[in-house]
Amino acid sequence: MSDAAVRRGERSVERWLAWRYLATRQREGFVSFIAIFSLIGVALGVATLIVVLSVMGGFRTNLISRLIGMNGHIVITAREGMLQTSPELLDALRKVPEVRTVRLTLERQALINGPNGQTRGALLRGVRLEDLLSRDIVTKNVVHGGLGDFGTRPGVVIGERLRQALGIAAGDKVTVTTHRLNESGTIAPRYSDYELLGSFLTKRYEFDNGLVFMPLQMLQEDLEYDRRTVSSIDLDLADANAAPRVAAQIRKALGREDLKVSDWQTLNARFVGALEVERVMMFIILTLIVLVAAMNVVASFTMLVRVKRGSIAILRTMGAGKGTIVRAFFLSAAAVGIVGTTVGTVLGLVVSANIAPIVDLIGRLRGGSMELEFITSAPAVVRPVEVLTVVAIAIGLSLAAAAYPAWRSTRIEPVEGLRHE
Repeated sequence: MSDAAVRRGERSVERWLAWRYLATRQREGFVSFIAIFSLIGVALGVATLIVVLSVMGGFRTNLISRLIGMNGHIVITAREGMLQTSPELLDALRKVPEVRTVRLTLERQALINGPNGQTRGALLRGVRLEDLLSRDIVTKNVVHGGLGDFGTRPGVVIGERLRQALGIAAGDKVTVTTHRLNESGTIAPRYSDYELLGSFLTKRYEFDNGLVFMPLQMLQEDLEYDRRTVSSIDLDLADANAAPRVAAQIRKALGREDLKVSDWQTLNARFVGALEVERVMMFIILTLIVLVAAMNVVASFTMLVRVKRGSIAILRTMGAGKGTIVRAFFLSAAAVGIVGTTVGTVLGLVVSANIAPIVDLIGRLRGGSMELEFITSAPAVVRPVEVLTVVAIAIGLSLAAAAYPAWRSTRIEPVEGLRHE
């Protein structure tokens, strides 16, 4: 008989033994009971890890999209005073391959007065019509009035909470109070009347309660600026995660010391860092669930090795080598971890794909407030890299757990094993 045929026969015997150990009955049934619950533990641990990481990924994506939805992925400002734009500067920015949109923004703090005497502080943001229409966070969340007449006549679009606080409706007049510096050096107020065109509801308090969009050219005229003066140039990228790299490229390409080029991750470093720390810590904590399940595999199959001492001794006296016994126990224990990981991965992906009805039910049970809706409306984002990492860790822990009872089986000598039978 050839060596290849012998090896195939040994592998068949090892697989048969592994299955027999998994399907053990009678007085060893308690061991199989523990092995089954070990498999369930691995499956639930992997599923929990995938679901939590997916939900946290969706929450992070939703939160960041709202955070940078009103601003750009990259913000260019002047180091001192206002920023003076030029066609050459804007063309150079548009030619950057990763840049999708170039927006001009002029900001100024102001007071908004309604016709009934209500007054609120607000942040005026002068934008061009095309720039406003390119902001999905505004266009997709208009709840009152519309944007159709923006830029054609003096009109503003404001946050819904601010509209309710002022007690106004589309078509009403509001007075915008800004300030200017006189030639004598004193500050004088400046009043301008605008028509309310519409309102938006982003479910972010700072936007809905104090943000006012108005045509860029009109705000420049109110503040007595020329057409080239803005507060910042906002750049939207095809990939938000590439912002630090693209910002460095722009900084180097422009070579202007009077401009400050900042990416959204740098501008929100503490917030982004907190989210990343939370994600890593949650990953570590939930991995402990899989580790505990793997320890159950060690315990159950170590007990099985002790129960099967007589069988192991008989196999050894019949000519089975230590390698055959080791591989049989390793296959048996590893099968629990691998099957549990597979079941848990499928379960986790199924739950993640259907997470919307679950969180919607939670939102209704909790009352459905705006703040809670922002949390429960975050979709689950399944990242293949994270899923593969979870699977690799679970299988790695399972194989490591299978190694110890397999090694213990080699410590049983035939004479010692048969003495207790």
